[in-house]
Amino acid sequence: MSETAKSWTKWANVFFWTAVLGVAVYLIVRNIGVVGNVLVVLLGFGAVVLVHEFGHFITAKLGGIKVEAFSICMPPTVLGIRRTRSGFKFRVLPSFSRRKEEESPEDNEATEYRIGLFPFGGYVKLLGQEDTGPVKQNDDPRSFARKPVSIRAAVIAAGVVFNVISAAIIFMVVFLVGINLTPAVVGDVVARSPAAKAGLQPGDEFLAVDGATKDLDFSNTMIAAALSGNNEKIPVTVRRADGSTFETTLVAENLGRSFREFGIDEPRSLTVAQVSKPGVEILQKRTGLLPGDRVVAVNGQKVEHHWQFNQIVEQSLTPTVDITAERKSGGQIQTVQTNLPLDWAAAENGEAPTDADLGHVYSLVPRLRVMGTNARDDSTTNDKDEAATRLMAGDIILAAGDVENPTYKELREITTDHEGELLTLKVLRTDANDVEHTATVTVKPRRAPGENRVIIGFAPALDARHAVVAKAIAVGNNPALDIPRGARIVSVNGKAVSNFFDIITEVRRWEGQPVSLQYRLDGAVEGGVTLQVAQLPQATTVRPQLGETVPFKQLERLYQAKNPIDAMAMGYRRTLGFIAQTYVTLARLIRGLISPDNLMGPLGIITVSYRIVAEQPLVNYAYFLGLISATIAVMNFLPLPPFDGGLIVLMLIEKIRGSALTDRTQGLVAYVGWGLVMVLLVYVTFNDIVRSFFSS
Repeated sequence: MSETAKSWTKWANVFFWTAVLGVAVYLIVRNIGVVGNVLVVLLGFGAVVLVHEFGHFITAKLGGIKVEAFSICMPPTVLGIRRTRSGFKFRVLPSFSRRKEEESPEDNEATEYRIGLFPFGGYVKLLGQEDTGPVKQNDDPRSFARKPVSIRAAVIAAGVVFNVISAAIIFMVVFLVGINLTPAVVGDVVARSPAAKAGLQPGDEFLAVDGATKDLDFSNTMIAAALSGNNEKIPVTVRRADGSTFETTLVAENLGRSFREFGIDEPRSLTVAQVSKPGVEILQKRTGLLPGDRVVAVNGQKVEHHWQFNQIVEQSLTPTVDITAERKSGGQIQTVQTNLPLDWAAAENGEAPTDADLGHVYSLVPRLRVMGTNARDDSTTNDKDEAATRLMAGDIILAAGDVENPTYKELREITTDHEGELLTLKVLRTDANDVEHTATVTVKPRRAPGENRVIIGFAPALDARHAVVAKAIAVGNNPALDIPRGARIVSVNGKAVSNFFDIITEVRRWEGQPVSLQYRLDGAVEGGVTLQVAQLPQATTVRPQLGETVPFKQLERLYQAKNPIDAMAMGYRRTLGFIAQTYVTLARLIRGLISPDNLMGPLGIITVSYRIVAEQPLVNYAYFLGLISATIAVMNFLPLPPFDGGLIVLMLIEKIRGSALTDRTQGLVAYVGWGLVMVLLVYVTFNDIVRSFFSS
């Protein structure tokens, strides 16, 4: 190549990399917040990996093994430093250099310390050690292969040990600084769940879960349930809101999700959580509340806990509830009054296997109403321009397939039967002028990611705003009232009614006496029945809930050590707890008690890490890194090459046999192991993508 051509090639490379650098700088400046968060995630997760590699490095040095290179961050190498007989030798961007450097054997004796371009982890390169095949034989006495099994095993195990130590140190620092975690308090109880059967109530706090009594937070209850065996009774000690305590056992069940649970929800506070900037305006328009507002009263009754708030709402068989909140503004506390609509839940725990599980008013089941839609589902929408062919919030379901006025139980059955198929729904819709009209939409039910049920993609509620009966059901020993499906109740004891709230008001006026209900069907058929309220074991089973979502913050409590000694104890317990939980998880996974869909891969871990860094204090990310470090320690010690545990198994076999396996056998084992790891990686990455981008 001519000198002119070389010059042009050189300047072309300079121009290309200058342009790339310019674009990168522009993107970084435009998205400095995002880039900063990504950098924190990579550095944090990379530090966990680097600590693991440092364990191999320092033990290899102590064991007399030649360390050819130790790198902070991943290739390509930006800077390399090695001590030579004549001083220090530096290499800058050696991968991009065309010039081949002549190196004497003496110059290669020392370890080269490198800094890579990508800020993620690092690596150590030992003479004679390979991760992807058999150990390379070498005559150098400092070769990994020439060292006795005890030293090689110590070097391999050191990475795991350092991860355990680093996890404990991270937790110690976290608890010394203090971290806000969700306490082991019952926020709500799912109907007919194990928690409900055991008599747990909102506001109850766990003092002991499966023998653990120290530093309990809500995750202890979730993990105990998810990792329990079939029909295993988990002993718990519970303290009631009044201070009394009792002991009971809980048997976790599958409640529609891919993991076992007790049926308790996380506790919430009375403070409105932060939302996105566009969401603030929407929140205020719909609820009159702003992030940071704290609810202090409901319907004039003071509340101090979220479960008290829920109790009052659930007892309010009225169209709306009055909310009083406090708002900090300009150093002053303002009182905010607002009024929120109520909806009735279609079923208490999202399932209604029998008619008896349906919410009813005096044995009358209202029609189904779309309370909210999932923006990610193709069958639903919040955009009025798309509503002609898709479900939207406020729609009342008049028919699903051939079934008119389906109950929640019937809609669940129809949805399951039409999985992956088109299903026609007839709905009653209110337009912008408050005029009702019918519409026909087509939906395609799908199986919800991570759940064992088929869904359309909307939150169902009962239509309390019309006095239309979807179905009259038998309650206890009382037969169903002779009211046709789709009939509209027009009066109670001669008093006109227009919705279910009116029905409740009028029936209560007669204090349990028999009342006459008059109905009309299709504007032509009329009839009447007598309602024996006193004979009903439960007059109403509908469960009111807020019709407009208010995002309350999770209840948090400060977990902080009293002194460094206490921090060490807390860090030690937390590290051992996570290690034990990881082993139990793997055991339950092998026995089929835990779905592999719950596994999370690198993509999922990075996604969760980014959300924590972007939305929570830095100490929460440190806590997460401690969890990851403890988990990596366990995973790396699995007896399967290429994991460290698998390499130690091969060394034990060598110790027992008196000689190592043949290179061919070692290579085969390594490649099979890598194949299994790659299959698992593809599987968990697919799950991570589904969870991150396609789940509800």
